[in-house]
Amino acid sequence: MNDLFKALSHPVRRRIIEMLRAGPMTSGEIAEAFDLSWPTVTGHLNALKAAHLIAPDRQGTSIRYRLEISAVEEGLAFMLGVLEAARALAPETKEAPDERQTHPSR
Repeated sequence: MNDLFKALSHPVRRRIIEMLRAGPMTSGEIAEAFDLSWPTVTGHLNALKAAHLIAPDRQGTSIRYRLEISAVEEGLAFMLGVLEAARALAPETKEAPDERQTHPSR
């Protein structure tokens, strides 16, 4: 789970995830979207693979990357659990007194 949140913490990796929502892409197609060196793009792809957010599919001589939904589902389930726990522990909110109320003169 730590790899998942670490991978999602970088804006380039989040952008790659957004791009792959449209369908599988080669690393070259992904790299074209960024003004980054090839090793940097490869590093981002490796971080996403380590977090199980993307998976490579070899097609002939090229590799296409696709989203792995199971890791996203696991992260969402964790975050929903945190949200539910926070709501259960939160004190009931009371309406604040109306600030516009007329105060008696002093």
